[in-house]
Amino acid sequence: MNKYISILRGINVSGQKLIKMADLKELYESLNFKNVQTYIQSGNVIFCSELKNYDEIISLIETAIEKNYNFTVPVQLLTQQKLESIIEQNPFAQKGNCDITKLHVTILNKIPDKKLIENLESIEFGKDEFIIEKDVIYLHIPESYGNTKLNNNFFENKLKVKATT
Repeated sequence: MNKYISILRGINVSGQKLIKMADLKELYESLNFKNVQTYIQSGNVIFCSELKNYDEIISLIETAIEKNYNFTVPVQLLTQQKLESIIEQNPFAQKGNCDITKLHVTILNKIPDKKLIENLESIEFGKDEFIIEKDVIYLHIPESYGNTKLNNNFFENKLKVKATT
């Protein structure tokens, strides 16, 4: 059995796309996922499945949400090992003197085009910093994440990918 973490983008934000976590848990269980756990109202769900194909799992979840709630929700999927690796490899955390409450991670649905990454890396963002490693963007936002330009919409627009933080 494989352990996964799904991250649903944009649910329960500012009263939009509301899904109760108890209902979300039931929805996942109806898809034959096991050991389903939700995290607060975040849309983050830990579960186990015999399935191994990421696209198949994502499609099952997205289709079930659209069918049950009449709205679409982009889903990112990670294995437990991938999440642990992302945490361990955070270049900002490795610097040692960084306030970890100012660190964020953006998960992309695919590795962006190198030219788009190069274009983005040539732009200055003041105190805000980012490092792109394959399909992950590590962020150090010393002020407020709510005020940074380096948000999901920005990265989706510049890198032509789906993103969730």
